[in-house]
Amino acid sequence: MSTPITFEHLHNFRDLGGPRAAGGRRVRRGRLFRSDSLGKLHGPDLDRFLGLDVRTVIDLRHPWEVERSGRVPHRDGLAYHNLSVEHRPYDQAGLDPDVDPVPFLAERYAELADEGAGELRRALEIIAGDTSPLVFHCHSGKDRTGVLAMLVLTLLGVDEDDIAADFALTGLATERLVAEWHASYPHLTLRWPAYGTAPAGIIRRFSAGLADRYGSVRGYAAERLGAGDDLVAALRDRLLEPAPA
Repeated sequence: MSTPITFEHLHNFRDLGGPRAAGGRRVRRGRLFRSDSLGKLHGPDLDRFLGLDVRTVIDLRHPWEVERSGRVPHRDGLAYHNLSVEHRPYDQAGLDPDVDPVPFLAERYAELADEGAGELRRALEIIAGDTSPLVFHCHSGKDRTGVLAMLVLTLLGVDEDDIAADFALTGLATERLVAEWHASYPHLTLRWPAYGTAPAGIIRRFSAGLADRYGSVRGYAAERLGAGDDLVAALRDRLLEPAPA
């Protein structure tokens, strides 16, 4: 199970290490993290982040989001990549209260997986080629981040139940994400009661849709992203513990 890490102003930061993957190997701890927006890092939170020795940040937000909310603070030796994977922005907070999050978000993820294929491929290449700790994030650390996390963990050979459990961990941050939205937009109304929630059924339905179209999530990665055996092997070499003797 991935491990949440507590910050004051980050609400959805966790270490993806821990679950069993291909060949019974475990995902290394302290190597790959996911988060909500790192533009909120300052003071003790920034010190704690720097203590993780992260050397690479992949920011999955739109450039206008980066401009509006800020990016990870500049530091010598910290590589920053802005890969905007979502090509059709939409306002979750303003959705009709009757919108079911499972089919709605699974469909949005499917659009992202198709239209953001180039950015997702580049993200996989960066992750596979980086030997130091790395974090990827979007705004809330749920949707765009959840898609990339599912993809990486699947290619590492992590079980679908563990991937769904990682996705659902965002539920621990929902209350804080909602409070942050209200503080940021006091003049607006949060219409969608599912805002910030992360039922596991979303990622399961999305994964099943990829399997229906491409045979499997790995089939999607190979056919749509061009992520073949060499890239998968590089991800496993970088992120999995050595095989048991």
